[in-house]
Formats: sequence, structure tokens, C-alpha cells
Amino acid sequence: MASWVLSECGLRPLPRVYHQSRTGLASKTTNLLKIRQPPVSKSYNLGSSFKVSSWSRQRNWALNVAIPVSVPVIEEDKERESVKGVNEHEGEFFDPSAPPPFKLADIRAAIPKHCWVKNPWRSMSYVVRDVAVVCGLAVVAACFNNWVVWPLYWFAQGTMFWALFVLGHDCGHGSFSNNPKLNSVLGHLLHSSILVPYHGWRISHRTHHQNHGHVENDESWQPLPEKIYKSLDNVTRTLRFTLPFPMLAFPVYLWSRSPGKKGSHFHPDSDLFAPNERKDVITSTACWTAMAALVACLSFVMGPVQMLKLYGIPYWIFVMWLDLVTYLHHHGHDEKLPWYRGKEWSYLRGGLTTLDRDYGWINNIHHDIGTHVIHHLFPQIPHYHLVEATEAAKPVLGKYYREPKKSGRLPFYLLGTLIRSMKQDHYVSDAGDVLYYQTDPKLYGPEKTE
Repeated sequence: MASWVLSECGLRPLPRVYHQSRTGLASKTTNLLKIRQPPVSKSYNLGSSFKVSSWSRQRNWALNVAIPVSVPVIEEDKERESVKGVNEHEGEFFDPSAPPPFKLADIRAAIPKHCWVKNPWRSMSYVVRDVAVVCGLAVVAACFNNWVVWPLYWFAQGTMFWALFVLGHDCGHGSFSNNPKLNSVLGHLLHSSILVPYHGWRISHRTHHQNHGHVENDESWQPLPEKIYKSLDNVTRTLRFTLPFPMLAFPVYLWSRSPGKKGSHFHPDSDLFAPNERKDVITSTACWTAMAALVACLSFVMGPVQMLKLYGIPYWIFVMWLDLVTYLHHHGHDEKLPWYRGKEWSYLRGGLTTLDRDYGWINNIHHDIGTHVIHHLFPQIPHYHLVEATEAAKPVLGKYYREPKKSGRLPFYLLGTLIRSMKQDHYVSDAGDVLYYQTDPKLYGPEKTE
């Protein structure tokens, strides 16, 4: 039934209204597409002395405008509208993919100047602390050598291996000190000790930072385009999204990178590296090989079982920490966040899709790596200034900063976040420049029909 209005020439139909986002139409859920139907048509009196009904011949000059019994569902821009957030206090839409009203320089200006200062002595103190803890844990576990102590040792030592990795990561970014030689020497010692090729990983991680949030050019846990996702065999596809296998992916990534990409972190001629980086990659691969040989020799001297307990299992705990943290810094938010390609991508917009995480007691142990947004935008800031820098930048970032959920003493809540993301975040479309993860309902078997 059409609605009508009174015009100078008589009755004419209401003009067509094109749907636009309006304040107040969103609920607190992430589905903003459906608009509740209003109650049955009502008439509104638009004047005390002017009353007209659309089809009434009575000259009672009041205008009754009927609201349609139902309002059509907005179908346009489903993907983008479905991920818009809502400001609870103001009832306003927030589109996380919209270009921010500030520039990178505005964030930089808000961070205190002393946060950019690198203190090599302070950085070295963290190295001494962590190495002392690693050695102490190994001595205690070897002395007690019982099955009550070993599980506690594995978790503690694996976490400390992860802490060593973060310090080597800082060397790779140059945030450890202003001395490139010091950064390189310590980076090799720290990363080689946990079987990570320092320069090979450093260079690929630099690529990750320079292209964060870009579907094709990112290097770490970037989404699979639909074409690549569907080209994977069923076993590979299932394992990629079935725990615990994704949390054991780092060594595989070092050897062969992610699906759709070629090369190795150990090979100097890999697509990852420029020709002038060849010597660096060879050096790091040689250091990695020396450490692998040392582990093999110690296995003969101490016995493979003892070496497995002292080094092997903690190594895999470290790998799980690395994969968990790096994945959840780019996935698993309550509301889906955008990925970009083409002209829509920029360094700032890509960086703003990263996430901070709270790890409880682990924050201090792994050197506040959970303050990830500011670290991604400004990787040259030392880790011991990241918390202060983040607090200073929050007023500029506004809604583009997503406050992390507070953790208990240990971040067990992140396991639920990880499981949910693995079930939902499978691939992105091959078309478009602003993209959101889509779910493959057939990944774990045929869809259940009710």
C-alpha cells in the first residue's frame, strides 16, 4: 500500500527514500542490517486545525500520514555495515575502516620525547635478567629431575625462551640500542639460542611492519584470499584452522612461509631478501646451523630424553607463545576489523587494525609486547616505554584504539578468543579493497540443517 501526501496539485505519492545509516538504528549487537519493524500503521496529527486523511472526502483539515506496516531490510553494503561498532553513550556508528581524522605525525607528537630514547644499559639489564632465569630454571629442573617439577619447568622455561625472542626482536627493530653492531651480535646470540635465524626473520618481520593490514603484502598471519583458500587441499585447510596445529606453525613458516608465498628464511636467494642482504642471511643461517649442531651433540652427551626435557619441550612451548601472541595481535576482536588492498591501504590505516592484549603476570616477563598498536606504528620505541607511549597516544587515537580486556594473573581468557577466531576467520574475498574475514561453513564438515 503506497503512502500519499497532500501537494498543491492534489495527492501524490511519497518520494522514494534511499536508505542511509542513521543515528540510533543500531543495537549493541554487531548485526546492524536488520531494523525492527514498527507497530501497526498509526496516524500522526501534524496540525491542530489541519486534518486530512489520504482517501477521506471530509474537509477536516488535519493530515494523517500512515507509517507502512513494515520497513524493508537494508541490504546495501552488508559486509561493511555488519562490522560497524556502536558508541554506547552517544549511539553513533563507528566504521573502523573509515580513514582516521588524524595523521601519523599527530600520534608521534603526542608521545613524550623521552619515550624515543634508547638506553643500551637498561636493555642489557633485561638480557642479563632473562639469561640468568633461563640458566637457573635449567639447573633446578636437572637437580630435582622428577615429574612434579618437569611440567612446571616446561611452561616456565618455554615462557622465558619467548622472552629471549622478544629481546632479539627488539634488536631487529633497532629499539635495543642505537649501535647496529651491538644489536646484530646480541640479536644473533638471543635468536640462535632458540633456533631462530636472526637476519632472515628480522627482514621478513620488517616486511610485516611495512605492510601490516595488507591482504597480499603482509607477511605474518595475513588472511588468505578466497582463491588461495579454496586451492588448498582439505588436510592443509583443516589443519590450518584446527588447534593446536596453528600454534605449532612457526618452524614451518621459517622454512616455507605462508600458503601462496614462496621462499625460505634460511635461503639467501629467497624472494624475501634483496641481493644486498645475501651475506646477512648466510651469517644467520650459519649461526642457526651451529646451534642445531650443539643441540645434537648435547643429546649424545646427556641423552636424547634429558635433552628433550631440558630444551625440546620448552622450545615448543616458546613456539606456541609466539604463534598465539602474533595471531591474536591481528585477529579475534569482538567486532571484525578490516584488511586492505589497493588504494585503500595506507601504513596508518593498516597499523590501526592491530590489537593490544593484556597478559596479566606475563606482561612484564615478555617485555610488554602486548602494547602492540604503538609498537606497530613506531617499532623504534624501546619496549620499556611502550606502556607510557600508548597512554599518551590514546586521546589522539580515540575509537581507533580498542582497549584490551583485562586479564587475570594468567591470560587463560585468550584461549576462548583464539578458538572463536579459528572457527570464524577463514578467508577474505578476492575482490574489493576493504575486506573482512568470511567463514567457511563447510570447513569442519557439511552444514547442519535444522
